[in-house]
Amino acid sequence: MIKKLDWYIFKKYITTFFFVVAMLMLVIIVIDITEKLDDFLKNDLGPWVILTEYYFAFIPYMANLLSPITIFIATVFVTANLAAKTEIVAVLSSGVSYFRFMVPYIVGSILIALLVFGLSGWWIPMGNKQRIDFENAYIYNKKQFQGTNIHIKTTPTTYVYMDNYNSELQTGYNFTIETIRDKILESKLKAARVVWVDSSASWFLEDYFVRSFKGGKESIYRGSNKDTTFHLTPKDFEDVAMLYETFTMGELNHYIEVLEDRGAENVQAYKSEKYQRITYPFSIIILTIIGVMVSSKKTREGAGLPIAFGFILAFVYIIFSITSRSMANTGSISPLLAAWIPNIVFAAIGLYMYSKATK
Repeated sequence: MIKKLDWYIFKKYITTFFFVVAMLMLVIIVIDITEKLDDFLKNDLGPWVILTEYYFAFIPYMANLLSPITIFIATVFVTANLAAKTEIVAVLSSGVSYFRFMVPYIVGSILIALLVFGLSGWWIPMGNKQRIDFENAYIYNKKQFQGTNIHIKTTPTTYVYMDNYNSELQTGYNFTIETIRDKILESKLKAARVVWVDSSASWFLEDYFVRSFKGGKESIYRGSNKDTTFHLTPKDFEDVAMLYETFTMGELNHYIEVLEDRGAENVQAYKSEKYQRITYPFSIIILTIIGVMVSSKKTREGAGLPIAFGFILAFVYIIFSITSRSMANTGSISPLLAAWIPNIVFAAIGLYMYSKATK
């Protein structure tokens, strides 16, 4: 009997979750198309191009982002309906413990959490590469990047400067690279122009000179052109806003190592993204358990009030996550702690609610 009940709740939980995701995505897509329709028409984009190059990546991205809301709604809807039909009272009255009643929810939430981890760690970042390129090309008109006064720290002792850089030409102007150790300038290379050469994965320098300091003596060397390599590529000069969204877990870990080797200051944002991907699936389990306890008691208002409360609580979780992440990006708190704070707080809320529900 209990196994039949487990299977019944499990199916209801999973199917309701995917139904809520589908309905919410339908609404979001309609709103998104309305906002971007002028851009689609202006660029003469066909339905197939829009669907395959944008929405095939946009839908998983949004579904994953809103998973705390959808999982909470699904849990509350299923449990509130069971409570309204007095089925939960019958189950608990038969001697089944409250925790045992929640087992199918927990199993279902673990499976969805694994799906969310797989999506956020690998599939969604691969889709984001295409989605962000599409948005830059047709929505935000960022077909090329032109930066000025660019400063990059490529290693703990090496600093790069450019007056300006053009991503379309992969060319920088008034290029300078300095090696400074213990606040002492050891060498300085300047070039009028640097051009990235894809075939050799190197930089071509034009009209350059090198100053080096050793043993209290200065030496200067001038040249017309040369090929060389630095600890950077054209991507390092481009707009890196939301770049971490395009990295799979392996690529993200590698990029964090590169930034740490450079002593870069913006490594916090990438660490925050890494830890968020790890901790986000745990929120699915925590919010499922809270959702069961919020809606397992029969009320005169029916399922409407618990579902509304579920919406509010899920939004609070998302706002909490965004706030803690922003604090981590600014260096106010550790990225690891920032990623875990929402789960720790909501887990504490869940434990308190469980202690009340089992009495």
